[in-house]
Amino acid sequence: MKLPVLASAMLLAFGAMASASAQLPGPAPAAKPFVWENATVYFLLTDRFNNGNPANDKAYGRKDDAAPLRGFMGGDIAGITAKIKEGYFTDLGVNAIWLTPVIEQIHGATDEGTGKSYAFHGYWAKDFTALDAAFGTEDELRTLVDTAHAKGIRIVFDVVMNHTGPVTPQDKVWPASWVRTGPTCTYKDARTTVDCTLVANLPDFLTGSDKPVDLPPHLVAKWKKEGRYEREVKELDAFFKRTGYPRAPRYYLMKWHADWVRKFGIDGFRADTVKHTEPGLWKELKKEASLALADWKRANPAKSIDQKPFWMVSEVYNYEIKHARKFDLGGGEFVDYLDQGFDSMISFSLRSDAKRPYEQVFSEYSTILHGEMKGFSVLNYISSHDDSSPFDPLRQQPFESANKLLLAPGAAQIYYGDETARILKFDGAEGDANLRTFMNWDELAANAERGLHRVADIRAHWARLGRFRAAHPAVGAGKHQMIGSSPYTFKRTWEQNGVSDRVVVALGLSTQQPVAISVGGVFNDGATVRDWYTGNTAVVKDGKVRFATAAQVALIAQD
Repeated sequence: MKLPVLASAMLLAFGAMASASAQLPGPAPAAKPFVWENATVYFLLTDRFNNGNPANDKAYGRKDDAAPLRGFMGGDIAGITAKIKEGYFTDLGVNAIWLTPVIEQIHGATDEGTGKSYAFHGYWAKDFTALDAAFGTEDELRTLVDTAHAKGIRIVFDVVMNHTGPVTPQDKVWPASWVRTGPTCTYKDARTTVDCTLVANLPDFLTGSDKPVDLPPHLVAKWKKEGRYEREVKELDAFFKRTGYPRAPRYYLMKWHADWVRKFGIDGFRADTVKHTEPGLWKELKKEASLALADWKRANPAKSIDQKPFWMVSEVYNYEIKHARKFDLGGGEFVDYLDQGFDSMISFSLRSDAKRPYEQVFSEYSTILHGEMKGFSVLNYISSHDDSSPFDPLRQQPFESANKLLLAPGAAQIYYGDETARILKFDGAEGDANLRTFMNWDELAANAERGLHRVADIRAHWARLGRFRAAHPAVGAGKHQMIGSSPYTFKRTWEQNGVSDRVVVALGLSTQQPVAISVGGVFNDGATVRDWYTGNTAVVKDGKVRFATAAQVALIAQD
């Protein structure tokens, strides 16, 4: 049966609905319990989101001599906090923020073949125990986390266990007892994916070694200069005494990463380059991070957002939801990463699956999540910081993008600017730099044109869907079932620990006049239901409901 596809040309009517206000009429009903399986995670590049403290823009003598979009641009921790306080994320229904690493990066620059690049992205660590001055201070980080928690938003740190930053004239290579500097990975099997460097001049930690190593001389000298050497050594001694771990590279890294959790109350980790490490180390990291979060919650009961355990999501490059719990590393070796401490996997599927009809995608995802992957989830996305094949890079289908991402079974990753149609192309930029322009706040404020639509209207549509998700775990975590094909209507049902949730969604509705929507078998006749898209309520009659205001989307729930 052929199902309607919500093409961009059919979406002009959304603007009229959205432009009036992103806010729904009347008070919002109380949300159901938060579950990570339904999380809406906002992923941002710390340096490219919002500049809250211009005084920290020129750290460590870094220069403005980078290739286009490959230098620091001023975004920082204070800038993120400012937007949390403004309610920007709350209005989008975001309940978790994943920020790129804010630890101290290499001070110099390198050329990977695309021009001189600095470590603005956060993945080129120099010191895992310190914040980069360009991103902010520990006081600013504490304020960010506390402010987010007070708004019901969790903070997810991006962690790197695989590699250091590149070697530059300002940044020495770590000792040979810590890293390998070759060969470069060829990705034919596990050995040529793990025991190698991702690219040239990106030293690879010896995470498979149990051989004790001394602290790198450059860190010793740095810490002594900063007056914290004795404290750091004392903490390391206590860690290794408590755990009994050998003083091998991966355990130093685990201690340093877990320290951020214990000190600030970080709620979860996004793990970078997971398939390039030994799988078992992530279970070890999860154990230490979980203990650290429990310690922080005991010490800060008034600041704890909830009592949920530490959460971890993996980036296994090219993992797709269809792989479920069996990822092929090549050479006949398969890995179940969900058995290695992870609660969720970033799925690379939706950026291409978004070109398929709704029902094909939604039913397929739901079947896998409630079958082979039951008890776990995926984090869907349509664009990202290093995926060269985003869905709709020129933002010609912004409403369909929102529908596909925010209504797909699983958790949703909004990449900064998805909701404001930030163009993923920049004249003069090469490679992934195109994906990393500064957040288009100016276009949002001016309600600039984007094809047939306007930026603020696009964001308003994303906000309506996002708040519906935030209030109803059934959207991402529930079981999917189609109700009708014309208009395309489906239901999601969810139950956990005695709490249940049911929703009905209709897409492709007429905007000329209200139409009857089938909700039979979900909501009983006589029940009053609410459309989260328009704010209207109506009473179910003969298994159907008709709202007073016509819109192409209906987001229906009983509360």
